[in-house]
Amino acid sequence: MHVPDGFIDAPTSAVTAVVATGALAVSLRGARRELDERTAPLAGLVAAFIFAVQMLNFPVAAGTSGHLLGGALAAILVGPYTGVLCVSVVLLMQGILFADGGLTALGVNITDMAIVTTVVAYAVFRGLLKVLPRTRRSVTAASFVAALLSVPAASVAFTLLYAIGGTTDVSIGKVATAMIGVHVLIGVGEAAITALTVGAVIAVRPDLVYGARELRQGLKLRVNGVLVDAPPSRSAPTAPVAARTSRRALWITGLATSLVLAGFVSFYASADPDGLEKVAHDKGIDVKAQEHAAADSPLADYGVKDVSDARLSGGLAGVIGVGVTVVAGSTVFWAVRRRRGAESPSEAL
Repeated sequence: MHVPDGFIDAPTSAVTAVVATGALAVSLRGARRELDERTAPLAGLVAAFIFAVQMLNFPVAAGTSGHLLGGALAAILVGPYTGVLCVSVVLLMQGILFADGGLTALGVNITDMAIVTTVVAYAVFRGLLKVLPRTRRSVTAASFVAALLSVPAASVAFTLLYAIGGTTDVSIGKVATAMIGVHVLIGVGEAAITALTVGAVIAVRPDLVYGARELRQGLKLRVNGVLVDAPPSRSAPTAPVAARTSRRALWITGLATSLVLAGFVSFYASADPDGLEKVAHDKGIDVKAQEHAAADSPLADYGVKDVSDARLSGGLAGVIGVGVTVVAGSTVFWAVRRRRGAESPSEAL
């Protein structure tokens, strides 16, 4: 759903840029409360994983494909504020390096794909957890529904932006019907990917899943008829070492998976246009689309310039993209985490 330059007029793009900047500022502050020494390294990995999976377009209808947006996945794994930052890092890397999503439309894309998907998904997720049993299966089920609804919500947001600042004269009703219809189907794929990923992480390290934090309760003992917190185990000093080892193994496994997906599996992704591209072509809202400012980038269109072998070119571009995204994301979240550590106790409250 990457919006190219020329779909939305300059005034609307400027307003969304201001909205996106404000949301990112709020998210940076909120992420300080979400990130700790366990989740900060995971956040950079989540951004890289989203980048990799977004390269895997899957067919959803005749001549149409879809791909992960990632807002729900990021929000559930590392928190809603950090989730907005994760998806924004991905969009920034894609726009600058791979000519995917217009640079003047960056505010539109962050508003639509990072903010709307994350806010809607996390609101639905938290609402479902209030009525479902407090189990890991409930977290996985809630993540499925939240991700499913976040994608058509993003399509509605795009339609509203197009109604305000669209550059072509096309019936909004036709755009809305086409966008919502195809993105409901894409949402099913988004939901499956999100639920499988959340379920996999929660199976091995539930303490690293932000959305499952309320499931982690300390051991209670009944003393004279009153429940009290159990004292820490004598083996507790060794627990952090084991946890660090486990986190390291999870991080390496996640990075290796992202590299394989982007560097190899992406070659077999659907070549059909995604939902927005298909609707734009069919309804004629792409007639004023502009060439990307980074069209001559060495990595434009997810291929390495001057590498003639398509498989090798795409694979190298995917690996480079994962590497750049994990470094950029990790740097951002390390800085946010360090800023939290530098705050005074009164500021931290």
